[in-house]
Amino acid sequence: MTSSVGLERVLEPVGVLPQAAWRLDADPSIREDEVRVRVERLNLDAASYRQLSEKHSGDGDAIRAEVLEIVGTRGKMHNPVTGSGGMLIGVVDEVGPRSPLGVKVGDRVATLVSLTLTPLRITDGLSSWDGRSEQVPASGSAILFGRSIVGVLPDDLAPSLALAVYDVCGAPALTDRIVRQYDQPTVAVLGGAGKSGSLALAAARMAGARTVGIVRDEGEAASLRAAGIADAVAIADARNPVEVAAAVGEPATITVVCVDVPGCEHGAILATAPGGTVVFFSMATSFPAAALGAEGLAADVTMLIGNGYVPGHADFAVDLLRRVPAVRSLFEARLARD
Repeated sequence: MTSSVGLERVLEPVGVLPQAAWRLDADPSIREDEVRVRVERLNLDAASYRQLSEKHSGDGDAIRAEVLEIVGTRGKMHNPVTGSGGMLIGVVDEVGPRSPLGVKVGDRVATLVSLTLTPLRITDGLSSWDGRSEQVPASGSAILFGRSIVGVLPDDLAPSLALAVYDVCGAPALTDRIVRQYDQPTVAVLGGAGKSGSLALAAARMAGARTVGIVRDEGEAASLRAAGIADAVAIADARNPVEVAAAVGEPATITVVCVDVPGCEHGAILATAPGGTVVFFSMATSFPAAALGAEGLAADVTMLIGNGYVPGHADFAVDLLRRVPAVRSLFEARLARD
Protein backbone atom coordinates (compact mmCIF):
# COMPACT_ATOMS: atom_id res chain seq x y z
CA MET A 1 0.00 0.00 0.00
CA THR A 2 1.37 3.43 -0.91
CA SER A 3 1.72 6.18 1.67
CA SER A 4 0.93 9.83 1.02
CA VAL A 5 3.91 10.83 3.18
CA GLY A 6 6.46 8.71 1.32
CA LEU A 7 7.23 5.99 3.87
CA GLU A 8 8.00 3.49 1.10
CA ARG A 9 10.86 5.72 -0.05
CA VAL A 10 12.69 5.46 3.27
CA LEU A 11 15.66 3.06 3.07
CA GLU A 12 17.23 3.76 6.45
CA PRO A 13 16.33 3.85 9.20
CA VAL A 14 13.04 2.13 8.45
CA GLY A 15 9.98 3.55 10.23
CA VAL A 16 10.85 7.26 10.16
CA LEU A 17 9.43 9.90 7.85
CA PRO A 18 11.48 10.93 4.79
CA GLN A 19 12.79 14.13 6.35
CA ALA A 20 14.28 12.24 9.31
CA ALA A 21 15.66 9.43 7.17
CA TRP A 22 19.36 9.09 6.49
CA ARG A 23 18.77 7.66 3.02
CA LEU A 24 15.88 7.67 0.55
CA ASP A 25 15.08 5.62 -2.54
CA ALA A 26 15.29 8.05 -5.48
CA ASP A 27 14.22 5.55 -8.15
CA PRO A 28 12.38 7.57 -10.83
CA SER A 29 9.63 4.95 -11.19
CA ILE A 30 6.60 6.45 -9.45
CA ARG A 31 3.92 4.95 -7.23
CA GLU A 32 0.22 5.64 -7.73
CA ASP A 33 0.11 8.79 -5.58
CA GLU A 34 3.49 10.22 -6.60
CA VAL A 35 4.64 12.79 -9.15
CA ARG A 36 8.00 12.78 -10.93
CA VAL A 37 9.59 16.11 -11.78
CA ARG A 38 12.36 16.58 -14.35
CA VAL A 39 14.77 18.79 -12.42
CA GLU A 40 15.97 22.08 -13.94
CA ARG A 41 17.40 23.98 -10.98
CA LEU A 42 18.02 23.49 -7.28
CA ASN A 43 18.00 26.29 -4.73
CA LEU A 44 20.22 25.42 -1.76
CA ASP A 45 19.02 27.08 1.42
CA ALA A 46 21.22 29.92 2.65
CA ALA A 47 22.47 28.22 5.81
CA SER A 48 23.48 25.07 3.95
CA TYR A 49 25.26 26.92 1.15
CA ARG A 50 27.10 29.16 3.61
CA GLN A 51 28.33 26.12 5.57
CA LEU A 52 29.55 24.40 2.42
CA SER A 53 31.21 27.54 1.10
CA GLU A 54 32.99 28.24 4.39
CA LYS A 55 34.10 24.62 4.74
CA HIS A 56 35.69 24.70 1.27
CA SER A 57 36.89 28.33 1.41
CA GLY A 58 34.71 29.21 -1.58
CA ASP A 59 36.22 26.52 -3.83
CA GLY A 60 33.38 25.94 -6.30
CA ASP A 61 34.67 22.57 -7.51
CA ALA A 62 34.86 21.26 -3.95
CA ILE A 63 31.40 22.59 -3.11
CA ARG A 64 29.94 20.93 -6.22
CA ALA A 65 31.65 17.65 -5.39
CA GLU A 66 30.23 17.63 -1.87
CA VAL A 67 26.69 18.39 -3.04
CA LEU A 68 26.95 15.49 -5.49
CA GLU A 69 28.30 13.25 -2.73
CA ILE A 70 25.43 14.18 -0.39
CA VAL A 71 22.75 13.54 -3.02
CA GLY A 72 24.40 10.34 -4.21
CA THR A 73 24.75 8.97 -0.69
CA ARG A 74 21.46 10.06 0.81
CA GLY A 75 19.09 10.07 -2.17
CA LYS A 76 18.19 13.66 -1.30
CA MET A 77 19.91 17.00 -0.72
CA HIS A 78 20.14 16.95 3.07
CA ASN A 79 23.20 18.72 4.46
CA PRO A 80 24.32 16.57 7.41
CA VAL A 81 25.86 19.57 9.19
CA THR A 82 23.04 22.12 8.98
CA GLY A 83 20.22 19.60 8.62
CA SER A 84 18.76 21.70 5.81
CA GLY A 85 18.38 21.44 2.06
CA GLY A 86 16.47 23.89 -0.12
CA MET A 87 13.97 23.37 -2.94
CA LEU A 88 13.86 22.99 -6.73
CA ILE A 89 12.08 23.85 -9.94
CA GLY A 90 11.45 21.57 -12.88
CA VAL A 91 8.87 20.18 -15.29
CA VAL A 92 6.30 17.53 -14.37
CA ASP A 93 7.25 14.30 -16.15
CA GLU A 94 4.65 11.84 -14.88
CA VAL A 95 1.66 11.96 -12.54
CA GLY A 96 0.37 8.93 -10.68
CA PRO A 97 -3.37 8.22 -11.05
CA ARG A 98 -3.99 8.79 -7.33
CA SER A 99 -1.91 11.94 -6.92
CA PRO A 100 -3.88 14.76 -5.25
CA LEU A 101 -1.42 17.53 -6.20
CA GLY A 102 -3.42 18.89 -9.12
CA VAL A 103 -0.55 19.19 -11.60
CA LYS A 104 -0.27 17.76 -15.10
CA VAL A 105 2.54 16.59 -17.33
CA GLY A 106 4.36 19.59 -18.80
CA ASP A 107 3.68 22.00 -15.91
CA ARG A 108 6.75 23.96 -14.81
CA VAL A 109 6.64 23.80 -11.03
CA ALA A 110 8.46 24.68 -7.86
CA THR A 111 8.53 22.18 -5.02
CA LEU A 112 7.35 23.95 -1.87
CA VAL A 113 8.75 21.25 0.39
CA SER A 114 12.33 20.83 1.52
CA LEU A 115 14.94 18.93 -0.44
CA THR A 116 15.67 17.16 2.86
CA LEU A 117 12.60 15.00 2.26
CA THR A 118 12.50 14.93 -1.56
CA PRO A 119 13.92 11.85 -3.32
CA LEU A 120 16.43 13.27 -5.79
CA ARG A 121 18.72 11.95 -8.52
CA ILE A 122 21.30 14.09 -10.31
CA THR A 123 22.25 12.85 -13.79
CA ASP A 124 24.49 15.60 -15.20
CA GLY A 125 27.16 15.80 -12.49
CA LEU A 126 26.05 19.45 -11.97
CA SER A 127 28.32 20.28 -14.89
CA SER A 128 26.63 23.67 -15.51
CA TRP A 129 27.14 24.89 -11.93
CA ASP A 130 30.32 26.62 -10.81
CA GLY A 131 29.57 25.99 -7.13
CA ARG A 132 29.56 29.71 -6.33
CA SER A 133 25.85 30.42 -5.88
CA GLU A 134 22.83 29.05 -4.05
CA GLN A 135 21.00 28.41 -7.33
CA VAL A 136 22.20 25.25 -9.03
CA PRO A 137 21.42 24.39 -12.68
CA ALA A 138 20.85 20.64 -12.67
CA SER A 139 19.42 17.69 -14.56
CA GLY A 140 17.83 14.71 -12.90
CA SER A 141 14.57 13.62 -11.32
CA ALA A 142 12.72 14.34 -8.11
CA ILE A 143 9.73 12.61 -6.53
CA LEU A 144 6.79 14.32 -4.83
CA PHE A 145 4.40 12.52 -2.47
CA GLY A 146 0.67 12.86 -1.98
CA ARG A 147 1.20 15.25 0.92
CA SER A 148 3.90 17.28 -0.78
CA ILE A 149 3.26 20.89 -1.77
CA VAL A 150 3.95 22.18 -5.27
CA GLY A 151 3.30 25.43 -7.11
CA VAL A 152 3.01 26.08 -10.83
CA LEU A 153 5.46 28.85 -11.75
CA PRO A 154 3.83 32.20 -12.61
CA ASP A 155 4.22 33.36 -16.21
CA ASP A 156 5.33 36.90 -15.29
CA LEU A 157 8.39 35.91 -13.23
CA ALA A 158 11.66 34.51 -14.50
CA PRO A 159 12.12 30.96 -13.20
CA SER A 160 15.18 31.95 -11.16
CA LEU A 161 13.23 34.80 -9.53
CA ALA A 162 10.22 32.60 -8.82
CA LEU A 163 12.49 29.98 -7.27
CA ALA A 164 14.11 32.56 -5.00
CA VAL A 165 10.70 33.80 -3.83
CA TYR A 166 9.19 30.36 -3.32
CA ASP A 167 12.25 29.33 -1.32
CA VAL A 168 11.27 31.76 1.46
CA CYS A 169 7.53 32.21 0.91
CA GLY A 170 6.62 30.97 4.39
CA ALA A 171 8.29 33.96 6.06
CA PRO A 172 6.04 36.81 4.83
CA ALA A 173 2.84 34.78 5.20
CA LEU A 174 3.56 33.86 8.82
CA THR A 175 4.75 37.39 9.60
CA ASP A 176 1.49 38.77 8.25
CA ARG A 177 -0.51 36.33 10.38
CA ILE A 178 1.34 37.24 13.58
CA VAL A 179 1.25 41.00 12.98
CA ARG A 180 -2.53 40.87 12.75
CA GLN A 181 -2.70 39.39 16.25
CA TYR A 182 -1.37 42.62 17.78
CA ASP A 183 -2.54 46.23 17.85
CA GLN A 184 -0.03 48.48 16.04
CA PRO A 185 3.03 46.33 16.72
CA THR A 186 6.66 47.06 16.00
CA VAL A 187 8.37 44.35 13.94
CA ALA A 188 12.15 43.98 13.93
CA VAL A 189 13.69 41.77 11.26
CA LEU A 190 17.25 40.50 11.68
CA GLY A 191 18.64 40.08 8.18
CA GLY A 192 16.17 42.58 6.76
CA ALA A 193 17.97 43.01 3.42
CA GLY A 194 17.93 39.29 2.55
CA LYS A 195 15.31 37.29 0.71
CA SER A 196 13.11 36.19 3.59
CA GLY A 197 13.90 39.33 5.58
CA SER A 198 12.83 41.81 2.91
CA LEU A 199 9.59 39.92 2.26
CA ALA A 200 8.88 39.76 6.01
CA LEU A 201 9.45 43.50 6.35
CA ALA A 202 7.17 44.25 3.40
CA ALA A 203 4.46 41.96 4.76
CA ALA A 204 4.66 43.51 8.22
CA ARG A 205 4.45 47.03 6.89
CA MET A 206 1.49 46.24 4.64
CA ALA A 207 -0.27 44.72 7.67
CA GLY A 208 0.12 48.00 9.56
CA ALA A 209 3.23 47.45 11.67
CA ARG A 210 6.11 49.81 12.31
CA THR A 211 9.16 48.06 10.90
CA VAL A 212 12.85 47.96 11.87
CA GLY A 213 15.41 46.30 9.64
CA ILE A 214 18.67 45.08 11.17
CA VAL A 215 21.48 44.48 8.68
CA ARG A 216 25.17 43.64 8.83
CA ASP A 217 26.82 46.53 6.97
CA GLU A 218 26.33 49.91 5.34
CA GLY A 219 25.87 48.40 1.87
CA GLU A 220 22.85 46.40 3.02
CA ALA A 221 21.59 49.38 5.00
CA ALA A 222 21.67 51.59 1.90
CA SER A 223 19.78 48.98 -0.14
CA LEU A 224 17.13 48.58 2.54
CA ARG A 225 16.67 52.33 2.98
CA ALA A 226 16.25 52.71 -0.77
CA ALA A 227 13.61 49.97 -0.77
CA GLY A 228 11.49 51.95 1.68
CA ILE A 229 10.05 48.94 3.49
CA ALA A 230 11.62 49.68 6.90
CA ASP A 231 10.73 52.69 9.06
CA ALA A 232 14.14 52.39 10.67
CA VAL A 233 17.34 50.67 9.54
CA ALA A 234 20.26 49.86 11.83
CA ILE A 235 23.54 48.00 11.53
CA ALA A 236 24.41 45.31 14.06
CA ASP A 237 26.12 41.95 14.33
CA ALA A 238 23.15 39.61 14.80
CA ARG A 239 25.36 37.36 16.95
CA ASN A 240 25.95 40.14 19.50
CA PRO A 241 22.91 40.31 21.81
CA VAL A 242 23.67 43.70 23.34
CA GLU A 243 24.41 45.21 19.94
CA VAL A 244 21.17 43.88 18.48
CA ALA A 245 19.06 45.14 21.39
CA ALA A 246 20.67 48.58 21.15
CA ALA A 247 20.09 48.69 17.38
CA VAL A 248 16.40 47.82 17.73
CA GLY A 249 15.95 50.41 20.50
CA GLU A 250 12.53 50.23 22.12
CA PRO A 251 11.90 46.46 22.34
CA ALA A 252 9.97 45.10 19.39
CA THR A 253 6.59 43.43 19.66
CA ILE A 254 7.66 40.86 17.08
CA THR A 255 11.21 39.91 16.12
CA VAL A 256 11.81 37.83 13.00
CA VAL A 257 15.19 36.11 12.58
CA CYS A 258 16.20 35.67 8.94
CA VAL A 259 19.98 35.47 9.39
CA ASP A 260 21.77 32.42 8.00
CA VAL A 261 24.49 32.20 10.67
CA PRO A 262 24.34 30.52 14.10
CA GLY A 263 24.34 32.42 17.36
CA CYS A 264 21.51 34.90 16.73
CA GLU A 265 19.01 33.53 19.25
CA HIS A 266 19.83 35.63 22.32
CA GLY A 267 19.90 38.96 20.52
CA ALA A 268 16.44 38.33 19.11
CA ILE A 269 15.08 37.44 22.53
CA LEU A 270 16.73 40.42 24.23
CA ALA A 271 15.29 42.79 21.60
CA THR A 272 11.69 41.57 22.09
CA ALA A 273 9.22 43.12 24.54
CA PRO A 274 7.49 41.06 27.27
CA GLY A 275 4.45 39.38 25.77
CA GLY A 276 5.97 39.58 22.30
CA THR A 277 6.82 36.93 19.73
CA VAL A 278 10.11 35.78 18.24
CA VAL A 279 9.98 33.90 14.93
CA PHE A 280 13.05 31.90 13.90
CA PHE A 281 13.19 31.43 10.14
CA SER A 282 16.88 30.59 9.97
CA MET A 283 17.95 26.97 9.61
CA ALA A 284 21.09 27.96 11.55
CA THR A 285 19.01 28.43 14.71
CA SER A 286 19.83 26.38 17.80
CA PHE A 287 16.53 25.76 19.47
CA PRO A 288 18.11 24.64 22.77
CA ALA A 289 20.01 27.94 22.80
CA ALA A 290 16.77 29.82 22.17
CA ALA A 291 14.80 28.00 24.86
CA LEU A 292 17.50 28.10 27.51
CA GLY A 293 18.47 31.65 26.61
CA ALA A 294 14.89 32.87 27.06
CA GLU A 295 14.72 31.09 30.39
CA GLY A 296 18.00 32.64 31.53
CA LEU A 297 16.82 36.11 30.57
CA ALA A 298 13.43 35.58 32.26
CA ALA A 299 11.95 36.56 28.91
CA ASP A 300 8.18 36.21 28.66
CA VAL A 301 8.10 35.75 24.89
CA THR A 302 6.46 33.28 22.57
CA MET A 303 9.00 31.60 20.30
CA LEU A 304 7.93 30.09 16.99
CA ILE A 305 9.68 27.91 14.46
CA GLY A 306 8.96 29.20 10.98
CA ASN A 307 8.17 25.87 9.34
CA GLY A 308 7.89 27.29 5.84
CA TYR A 309 4.21 26.47 5.36
CA VAL A 310 1.17 28.66 5.80
CA PRO A 311 -1.90 27.99 3.64
CA GLY A 312 -1.66 30.20 0.56
CA HIS A 313 1.94 31.19 1.31
CA ALA A 314 3.25 30.92 -2.26
CA ASP A 315 0.54 33.11 -3.76
CA PHE A 316 0.93 35.56 -0.88
CA ALA A 317 4.66 35.97 -1.49
CA VAL A 318 4.35 36.34 -5.26
CA ASP A 319 1.57 38.91 -4.84
CA LEU A 320 3.78 40.83 -2.40
CA LEU A 321 6.60 40.85 -4.93
CA ARG A 322 4.25 42.25 -7.56
CA ARG A 323 2.83 44.92 -5.25
CA VAL A 324 6.14 46.12 -3.83
CA PRO A 325 8.52 46.76 -6.76
CA ALA A 326 11.36 47.68 -4.39
CA VAL A 327 11.36 44.17 -2.96
CA ARG A 328 11.45 42.72 -6.45
CA SER A 329 14.45 44.94 -7.16
CA LEU A 330 16.23 43.58 -4.07
CA PHE A 331 15.67 40.03 -5.27
CA GLU A 332 16.81 40.79 -8.80
CA ALA A 333 19.94 42.54 -7.56
CA ARG A 334 20.80 39.54 -5.39
CA LEU A 335 20.29 37.15 -8.32
CA ALA A 336 22.49 39.34 -10.51
CA ARG A 337 25.29 39.22 -7.91
CA ASP A 338 25.00 35.45 -7.68
